[in-house]
Amino acid sequence: MQYSLFDFLQLVGSLGIFIFGMKIFSEGLQKVAGHRLKGILSGMTRNRFTGVLTGFGTTAITQSSTTTTVMTVSFVNAGLLTFVQSTGVIMGANIGTTITAWMVALFGFKFQITPIAVAVIGLFFAFLFSSNSRLRNIAEAMVGFGILFIGLEFIKGAVPDINSNPAMFAVLDSFTDYGYLSLIMFVFVGTILTLLTQSSSAATAITLVMLFEGWISFPIAAAMILGENIGTTVTANIAALVGNVHAKRAARFHFFFNIIGVIWMMIVIFPVLQLMDTIVQSFTDNPVSVLNGAPEARSNATLALSLFHTTFNVLNVVLLFAFVPYLVRFVEYVQPDRGGEDDEFHLRFISAGVMTSPLLSIEQAQKETQEFAGVVVKMHDAVNELLFDPEANQEKLMDRIAKYEQVTDQLEIEISDYLVRISERTHLEHGLTERIRFMQTMINDMERIADIYYQISKLAARMTEAKATWPEDATADMVRMMDALRDAIQNMYKSVALEPNQVKLDQAIALENAVDKLRNEFRDNHYLRLENGNYTPRAGVIFIDMLNRLERIGDHVLNVNESASGRRIKAMRIVGNKAPA
Repeated sequence: MQYSLFDFLQLVGSLGIFIFGMKIFSEGLQKVAGHRLKGILSGMTRNRFTGVLTGFGTTAITQSSTTTTVMTVSFVNAGLLTFVQSTGVIMGANIGTTITAWMVALFGFKFQITPIAVAVIGLFFAFLFSSNSRLRNIAEAMVGFGILFIGLEFIKGAVPDINSNPAMFAVLDSFTDYGYLSLIMFVFVGTILTLLTQSSSAATAITLVMLFEGWISFPIAAAMILGENIGTTVTANIAALVGNVHAKRAARFHFFFNIIGVIWMMIVIFPVLQLMDTIVQSFTDNPVSVLNGAPEARSNATLALSLFHTTFNVLNVVLLFAFVPYLVRFVEYVQPDRGGEDDEFHLRFISAGVMTSPLLSIEQAQKETQEFAGVVVKMHDAVNELLFDPEANQEKLMDRIAKYEQVTDQLEIEISDYLVRISERTHLEHGLTERIRFMQTMINDMERIADIYYQISKLAARMTEAKATWPEDATADMVRMMDALRDAIQNMYKSVALEPNQVKLDQAIALENAVDKLRNEFRDNHYLRLENGNYTPRAGVIFIDMLNRLERIGDHVLNVNESASGRRIKAMRIVGNKAPA
């Protein structure tokens, strides 16, 4: 045996070049797609059929079924898709991922594409340093395309030659002598290969190379392809372990959907392979059967394997399409929702790692930020009930407010960490970098708002312990202040959900000015009550302390609106006795 450790390392390195090229190619395509990719995903809410088309199209753009699945889970979390609708996208992604096999089979084996790949890199390499982001993204995709096929050529050269390594071939051949059992065995081999490479595209490329070089027969290669369809779902299930219940359900659906497909295909695999052989012979100039393993039929065998890959996934979608609701019920039974325990103090909408599309990653973060704003609204209502509802259970309200404060602390940490991971990407567009910075400011201001509400609840508790009360006019002042602040917070909640150019800052400024004017008016009223002895010094101190804290909340609310709009206000604002911002 002449195949050494150094030769094996060359094979691993060649595989690394291929995967690296696929990664750059995929990320470049997603950046080029940009906002259009978001539009495609937003349009898949009609029905399952459009979901299948969307999943196919998105995977064709991203060159990654895993990316499509992660994006789909994000849309389910955000409420833009139901679980049933998301299943169509996942099924379409299964079909879309077969495009990679066709690219490799057509360009990698039918003619020499390596010189063209090198020329493409030479043509587009200089544009990687262009100031035009769109041109830079296109260049990145094309350079990745070139590296991908250079890696494939290296893999072909690094795979051991059969004639030079008869002992190695004899060992592999010994596992193919068990008939149908051998096919089952190589289904597992394909699954393991996908797990090792962490890429179904890379595993498919290796399978095609082994078939082309004569190491495995066409039926064995088909069995490995089936295993790779299972392997890519196992990877998604591992990733979903840290996700929420929606992420787990989507991953489980993908797994069971593909498992069922592999089972029925294994039952009819021999007639299907015969059909693939007949079709390829009919459409090529070489009439030699790909089933007998003849050397002259190997290039056709790669086409037949790609055709088998696509046919399997298309038929699986067609056959199981009507049974999706039943499969969904089964998945929901296997992965029940335990009432939010999995999601407590964790992100709801960001169910996995940073996506390869920075724009869609930021969209996820914005959804999470809106959830953050929703917690602030709930916190305001709880404090309002604590202050003015004499029949409310104060102990429970204090616990609820404390819990909200803990949630906001955790949200700030996790969203900030996610935004930092997005910003660490190279060649991030200036507009996206600015949006990330403003989003960081938003969550910081909202966390400060939550802290102040928590401090106000403590003041309310101290007032209850001291059995201090306010006169009716003081209570009426505080009610008006809380109502004005709620209007500002509700407006903030709406602003956080909008695109920056849709945020109406004039309305936010007017609401904040209203809060400031009320604070000035009620502060004067407070001093008059103190002079007239209308309430005790302790009650008076708590009143003015609360009033000032509520006014500071108004400032932070306006800051959030400014950040949501992507700009800062430089003009003078009516802010009482404060200096202009």
